Amino acid sequence: MMNLRALAAKAIFDVLEKGLSLSVALPLQQQHVQNGKDKALLAELCYGVMRQLPQLDKCVSDCLAKPFKGKQRILHQLLLVGCYQLYFTRIPSHAAVSETAEACRQLKFDGLVKVVNGVLRNIQRQEPELNTDSDTLKYNTPAWLIKRLQQAYPQDWQQVIEQSHERPPMWLRNNRLVQTRDAYLASLTNENIEASAGLSPDAILLESPTDVLQLPGFMSGSASVQDGAAQWAATLLAPQANEVVLDACAAPGGKTCHLLEIAPNISLTAVDFDLKRLERVQQNLDRLKLTAQVIHGDAANIDSWWQGDKFDRILLDAPCSATGVIRRHPDIKWLRKNSDIDELATLQMQILDHCWQWLKPGGTLLYATCSILPEENSQQINAFLTRTADASLVAISEQKNPADIGWQILPGQDNMDGFYYARLVKAR
Repeated sequence: MMNLRALAAKAIFDVLEKGLSLSVALPLQQQHVQNGKDKALLAELCYGVMRQLPQLDKCVSDCLAKPFKGKQRILHQLLLVGCYQLYFTRIPSHAAVSETAEACRQLKFDGLVKVVNGVLRNIQRQEPELNTDSDTLKYNTPAWLIKRLQQAYPQDWQQVIEQSHERPPMWLRNNRLVQTRDAYLASLTNENIEASAGLSPDAILLESPTDVLQLPGFMSGSASVQDGAAQWAATLLAPQANEVVLDACAAPGGKTCHLLEIAPNISLTAVDFDLKRLERVQQNLDRLKLTAQVIHGDAANIDSWWQGDKFDRILLDAPCSATGVIRRHPDIKWLRKNSDIDELATLQMQILDHCWQWLKPGGTLLYATCSILPEENSQQINAFLTRTADASLVAISEQKNPADIGWQILPGQDNMDGFYYARLVKAR
């Protein structure tokens, strides 16, 4: 049987050294594990290291006589896993050390087992306090992101970071084509699964995360997993029967399916540039027995793949920094760079301007991101309104301040992820 610590080290190596996202790297290693509890522990080790990375990295580096290089670099990641167990889990220290040392053998570094064992035993004996000498170490967040959050939220930036470190809750979206939300809540109660209704019409918040196979009717389409903030997209776009609707940047398809659950008689086209992720759109449609035209194409070049009429409504879930979903994807902090923000803002502008040309007069475009940075959100929309004479912003009733440019949801607000929405209407 594969050692879980070795698998965790491989996944973390793929993220930090190769730039893979954890949502790709972790399943590659989980396929070597059969037991559900072992899969959960593997995920806990990987996500935990990503949340606490600077502090763990400093602790391990300070205990090494010289850094691991080249092929041996994976042993640095292995030590991060060992260190995380000692500080942040209930795994007995002796088990954490011995299992992590054994992982060194499984990774084919027999000659370095004593080094790994020695470093972890030193940490175990001395129990040094984790270093908090810089903001990066104190908040386990890169300096560039802290600076941007300080500028955007001068009063609340620390709370935003704290919420981004919280473990995310599990939200469900009731499929209103199958049953009412109250009926599905009753079904959950019958299975002893505690849950409550969210603010948006189909949202259900679980008291604690649950295996989807335990959810009543999940495989037959009674419900889907989707964060409460993301569920506002289809609700705010509010498609009407027989309209022609575009879901731009649609993968993985949660919002695509929700649009069809709300208005099954629309003519919906879902497009995405990422062919691999587009497969998930079709898988979601199939599970829920819904139909849409799924196209592999560029939302910034609609002319190249669409010869039909202009659209009544467009959902533009724009490519973004994903800084609003760090609690769900803590690796984002280490995969993103400061320079990415301006590049993303430019791409968002291009897609937004192009999609607008394909919106009918009187039509609605809902701009959405899972970012909390103004450059991608309110500033982006403000600039768009300035240069686009036939565009007007329609306030969203859920906004705290109707004068705000769009609705910014911060991580943890009503238990939701960080998200941004701006509803734009084209003059007739």
